[in-house]
Amino acid sequence: VSAMPSDEARESQARPEHAPNPSALLPLELVEKCVGSKIWIIMKNEKEFFGTLRGFDDYVNIVLEDVTEYEYTPQGRRENKVQQILLNGNNVCMLCPGSAGPQ
Repeated sequence: VSAMPSDEARESQARPEHAPNPSALLPLELVEKCVGSKIWIIMKNEKEFFGTLRGFDDYVNIVLEDVTEYEYTPQGRRENKVQQILLNGNNVCMLCPGSAGPQ
């Protein structure tokens, strides 16, 4: 008499185990790799920033150095240079590492 596999055994055979993809990066790991590099940051409002990423935290609050701030107004684009800035992560829309910034 052969034994029937249990329901649990059948389910484990039907669902193959998926190993994590070793080349996949978590978002904060990608940002971590960009520290010390130039990065273009697009905010939720009409502002963009381009500068050197110096640091960030788990909330994606960001510290940039040698920054150019771009503000889009009805009169056109305004640029402002600042040495260092702290951006609130709640207002960050997109990070563009490796970009040359707005053209």
